[in-house]
Amino acid sequence: MTRSDARDNRARILDAARVVFSEEGLAAPMREVARHADVGPATLYRHFPTKRDLIGATYAEQRRACRALVRDALADPDPWRGFQRLIEEILELHARSRGFADAFMAAFPEGDDFVAERQRALRAVEDLARRAQRSGHLRSGFVVDDLMLMLMAHQGIQNAPPETRLAASRRFAAYFIEAFRARPEPRVPAPLPPAPHLCSAHLGPPDRR
Repeated sequence: MTRSDARDNRARILDAARVVFSEEGLAAPMREVARHADVGPATLYRHFPTKRDLIGATYAEQRRACRALVRDALADPDPWRGFQRLIEEILELHARSRGFADAFMAAFPEGDDFVAERQRALRAVEDLARRAQRSGHLRSGFVVDDLMLMLMAHQGIQNAPPETRLAASRRFAAYFIEAFRARPEPRVPAPLPPAPHLCSAHLGPPDRR
């Protein structure tokens, strides 16, 4: 096999893994990825000897994106604005890929690398949250475990139809940001993002009787 053939096979395997893991989660078997990539199991295992290797390579770009989101949020001179933006963008990143959301939450046995990365991100968020609390915009009772609770609840969005997933995630983020906001004085709440119409596919026409 030529070097270019090997590169092409590797790229096809990673493309297939993104699709399969996004649709089925990380429990999807390696053979399903090989089938989707139209390569034999031997070719798959030559490039990625273990599932952990495949998952790590599949989500390398998302991991870099996640680190950049945290870094940019910390660098924002307005900690509450940085905190809000981080929630919105992290949830959108998770909504775009069920597999990455599973990996970040370490919902699979090979997730040690993701656990360590998640802990680093949460420590950074803890620092950002303290600054946002001192600014008076983040409610004083917020703890970083609330962020994990939010991410656990957000995983349910993966069951929504793909075409409504991002809209659902953005509305979800808006609700949680309001829940995290300190309320030192009455204020007019910001308008919510459009509803994703998740119920419309399950409801028949209105009863005209």
